[in-house]
Amino acid sequence: MNKILEKLGQYGIVPVVVLNDSKDAEPLADALCEGGLACAEVTFRTEAAAESIRIMSEKHPEMLVGAGTVLTIEQVDEAVAAGAKFIVSPGLNPEIVKYCLEKNIAVTPGVVTPSEMAQAVELGLPLVKFFPAEPSGGLPMIHAVAAAYTTLKFMPTGGINPGNVRDYLKDDKIFACGGSWMVKGNLVDAGDFDKIKELTKEAMAKIVTLGEIMLRLSPPGYERFLQASSFDVQYGGAEANVAASLAQLGHHTTFLSKIPNNSIGDAAVATLARVGVDCSHIVRG
Repeated sequence: MNKILEKLGQYGIVPVVVLNDSKDAEPLADALCEGGLACAEVTFRTEAAAESIRIMSEKHPEMLVGAGTVLTIEQVDEAVAAGAKFIVSPGLNPEIVKYCLEKNIAVTPGVVTPSEMAQAVELGLPLVKFFPAEPSGGLPMIHAVAAAYTTLKFMPTGGINPGNVRDYLKDDKIFACGGSWMVKGNLVDAGDFDKIKELTKEAMAKIVTLGEIMLRLSPPGYERFLQASSFDVQYGGAEANVAASLAQLGHHTTFLSKIPNNSIGDAAVATLARVGVDCSHIVRG
């Protein structure tokens, strides 16, 4: 997987930005970075796109600035020359994909149908954009049509919002989500970059718990241990229980621990994952 795309996956959310005036590029980049989200997909829908990418890339070299809505190879060249680190297209254009791969440019084309997913696999792409996500059926649609394409991960874009983004990000088929709710055009046009920073911080808010997870064996009913021939199994612990409870309330929670790499450890991790806790940073061994 391209390292640029891996980094986008670590952020989890990619702001989809439309800039009508390049003067807004620097304060917008400031707001996103200060909000904890040093990445953006600047759409090539306006004449200010290339200059905006250049400004954001120069003012914040640590920022992953990409170009979205790229429709031609000429736009790929223009975007990369301006400093774009990745290319996103609304559909799967094989010529654009092949050109980017030949130039070692990170590219994520849009797909919806099984035929497009099959093309993506044939082209050797591990990551694709699912667009428009919600109008196309959202997570149920992704699961229904992507079951045969086990190597693909998806970046849903279109209809993603604070109410559903956590459901997407908890799913193991999703590597990131594209969204525009923290960078709405009216906020940019009004110069309300403090509000953009606030919304970005809210979008990136995560709860991390660190601790051990324990296995509890309980005799059924009111039996004593000496009487029991079977036991009820529960996994828990203060930190794990907090993560599980908050995850069920809709918060993005991550549990950190070291758990044995055996079937009991598998069951413990599965217990937390079932209620939406991010277990990807648990060390097994």
